[in-house]
Amino acid sequence: MAASIPADALVLLVGAAASGKSTWAAARFRPTQIVSSDTFRELVADDAADQGATRVAFQLLHLVAGARLERGLLTVIDATNLTSRARRPLLALAERYGRPAVAVVFDVPLDVLRERNAARGRTVGEDVLFRHVQQLRASLGQLPTEGYVGLIDGADPAPIVVTDR
Repeated sequence: MAASIPADALVLLVGAAASGKSTWAAARFRPTQIVSSDTFRELVADDAADQGATRVAFQLLHLVAGARLERGLLTVIDATNLTSRARRPLLALAERYGRPAVAVVFDVPLDVLRERNAARGRTVGEDVLFRHVQQLRASLGQLPTEGYVGLIDGADPAPIVVTDR
């Protein structure tokens, strides 16, 4: 059965580095619909992996996400979004503009993350992967209480249907 996402939704991808978030989003949404933390790091620092650019990159990500949501445009946030602290300001934007929020969760085992990470052009450390898995585990119980109109399993091969509300 297809998963449904409202056409004016905020979609938060939630998962560790190397969990397949960017690949999943690129296969389902137009590039203009995807607002990526890596893209903004690259724009401000010429390096998507430059963690020193994270603060400014997320300021810009939130600005663009808010502008899209204000216009009623589907907005997919491609970032780890592993903590409620990271998700809260994005959910506040959706609420401010009266838009529904959907979370797509990528619960990928650590051994699979290690394999995918090793095959990437840009890798993260083992400690980062481990921390991300721990943060995801902690978030799994929180997500159902955060007000999403839908929680989607990123591993589910069912198609995504964008619908009017």
